[in-house]
Amino acid sequence: MAALHVLIPASLWHKQGVSAERRPPKPLDNAALERLALRYVERFATTRGKLIAYLRRKVRERGWAGEPGDAAALADRMVDLGYVNDRLFAEARVGALGRRGLGARRVAGALREAHVGEADSEALAPVIEGQAMAAALTFARRKRIGPYGRGEADRDVQQKQLAAMLRAGHDFALSRRIVACAPGDVPEEDA
Repeated sequence: MAALHVLIPASLWHKQGVSAERRPPKPLDNAALERLALRYVERFATTRGKLIAYLRRKVRERGWAGEPGDAAALADRMVDLGYVNDRLFAEARVGALGRRGLGARRVAGALREAHVGEADSEALAPVIEGQAMAAALTFARRKRIGPYGRGEADRDVQQKQLAAMLRAGHDFALSRRIVACAPGDVPEEDA
């Protein structure tokens, strides 16, 4: 059965008891902040830093009732409970971005943006480096660059393809090597 949607003109809102203005949300307290944190980690894979940023934003938006709570302490509690794990988040993000064909610079930028700690990022550097060729070839396949192109590309097209690979975060030498490949001449991944 289809739902019936009725549009009520704004001029009739007050007559039907519907307020035209939104009530401001209630200020947060410790219990409400913890509920927000639990709901956030329930819905999203996240890092400690992203959770802190989210909780601080909510406190700025809604205000605080009573003594101020500590977003960092609440995030640490979520880490201790195992709801937040920066290392697992970083491993999953590195794998996903590599499968999409993004290079090391873009992956490192995504980890910084997600507030992944420097220790976790450095620990994953060999993984990122190890998947560089596979990621570059994946990107080239998706964008029909070099060995996956439809024909020999002229110099202008090659420059655009090189720029696209560089924007995707790939190393210049590797990008140039792939762009220079003839259609069907796929370079070896271990080379």
